[in-house]
Formats: sequence, C-alpha cells, structure tokens
Amino acid sequence: MHFQAKTTQTPRGGQLLGHVAALLSVCMWGYSFVSSKVLIENGLGPVHIFFYRFLLAYAVMLAICHKRFFASNWRDEGLFLLCGISSGSLYFIAENTALEYTLATNVSLLTSLSPLFTAIFAGLVYKTEKLGRGIWIGSCIAIVGVVCVVLNSSTSLEVRPLGDMLSLAAALCWTFYSLLLRSLNANYDVWFITRKTFFYGLITSIPCLFFEHNAVPFAEAIHLPAVYGNLLFLGLGASAIAFLLWSVSIKQIGPVKANNYMYFQTIVTLVISALVLDEHVTTVGYIGIALIIGGLYVGDNIDKLRARRTKRLS
Repeated sequence: MHFQAKTTQTPRGGQLLGHVAALLSVCMWGYSFVSSKVLIENGLGPVHIFFYRFLLAYAVMLAICHKRFFASNWRDEGLFLLCGISSGSLYFIAENTALEYTLATNVSLLTSLSPLFTAIFAGLVYKTEKLGRGIWIGSCIAIVGVVCVVLNSSTSLEVRPLGDMLSLAAALCWTFYSLLLRSLNANYDVWFITRKTFFYGLITSIPCLFFEHNAVPFAEAIHLPAVYGNLLFLGLGASAIAFLLWSVSIKQIGPVKANNYMYFQTIVTLVISALVLDEHVTTVGYIGIALIIGGLYVGDNIDKLRARRTKRLS
C-alpha cells in the first residue's frame, strides 16, 4: 500500500537551513560515540547512559515547551510513542550496547547505513518520493567512503557479530523514525515533536533499567568530570539541540536527503578519535572523507542537473 504525501516547494533559504541543520546534528551525533564510549569505560551501563541523557534533555524541553501536552488525536499520540521507541529507547539502547561489543568505528559505520534504508522504505511507502539514479549512485560512493574511514582505524577490522547486528538494528530504527517525522511535521512544530519523543523514549526505557545490574551506581560516577561533562554534552547538545535541528532538517529537505548526512557521523568520529585518543588519519582515511563528501554531493545534485539538462533540450 502506498500513502500519498503532501509536497510543497521549499524556498531556497529553507533548503539551506535544512542542510545546515542536518550537518550540525550529525556532527554532534558523531561526537556522541566518543562520549558514550568514555561513559561506558567509567562504569555506566548502556541503558543508564540513555536514561540520564534523555532525562536531562526532556527537562530542558519541558521548561521551554510546556503549553501543550497531548497530540490532536490518539493516532498522532501513537505516532509519537513510536517516535520515542524508534529514535529513543530502542535506538540508543541498541547503539550503546553495541559499543560494549564492537569498535566505535564499526558502530558509526553501520548506523550510517540508515540513508540507504530510508531511501528504500520511502520509495515503498510514498508515491511522491522518487528514488533517482543520483541517490543510489551517491549512496554507493559514500558507502565505499565509510568503509575506507573504518579501515583507517585498524589494519585488521574487528568484527563482533552481536555488536554489529545491534548497530544495524539501530540504523533501521532511525530510518523508521525519520519516516514517521514526515507526517508529524505537517501538523506539529519541532519543539513539541522533540519533547514528545524524549518523553516516550524515557517512559519506554524504564523497564530496561531493572535488567542492568553491572553498572556503577550513578551517585558514585557523577563526581567524575569525564562523566558529568559527557552527560551534559549528550543531554543538551546531542539530544535536545541535535533532535530539534534534525526535525527542522526533515521538514525542510525531507527524510532521504537529511539521512544522507548520517555518513558524516563516521568522519566526526574519526576526527575526534584523532584529537582525543591520538589516533592518526591515514591516506585511506582521507580518501574515505573525500568519497563521503563526494557521495553526498552526487546524491543531492546529479538528479537536479539531469532534470535541468532534459528541460533545456526539450
């Protein structure tokens, strides 16, 4: 079954805003891999990291956006619940748990596959979402670039099936969330959408807290600068601000184009690892960065150029 999606022509200024918002979001999310890894090394469990991160973000959002608490109807309330699960509890618990079993670069690589998933599912669900040749070519180029960036981190790529499968599951969750945002953005502002997402993400993660027994007590860990510093960044930057920017991006340029920026996660992880963990960027890493940027450009522009050429010839 296909669903008809409303389409409106976004002004050039709005498109620029959407691209900038997407880039800033994924830069913060790319840095968040390092932050989460530091918190895990300091004894916090994957579920607790997510819970405290979203609790802080929700408190900020509630202080700013508190005039309205419920959606217009039960259907939309259910969609917000699905947003909270797909982009909140399920996504981040899967991602954080994956960091315990595999390399941060592996997680960054596999969660960056969400653009391909988004393009495929958007084409299946929405009649108006055309999957041009440029999107497929650009995505393939960028995937090669992502692989090069991962190979930069180690001469022998460490593969741990459980962590990698959890990373793929997280990528699919993010794809589902991006598609849900498309319908919600038509009727609700980004502040309300983000606050509702945090709320349902928190609520649905509470049962998981009771199954995490090996984590260091929060009261002991919070005194460490590495813990409270990274939690503040994850809660305020990578959650509250980044999710707001992502909603703006989805609204302005659509889920397919916005998700193409997810490839930048691996670039940011690579750069931050070089600065914080003293990991050096090799020639392969630089080639990967060039391919990712080139893939993004091709995916966003090749179909436009072909359309203009066809129009000129006709």
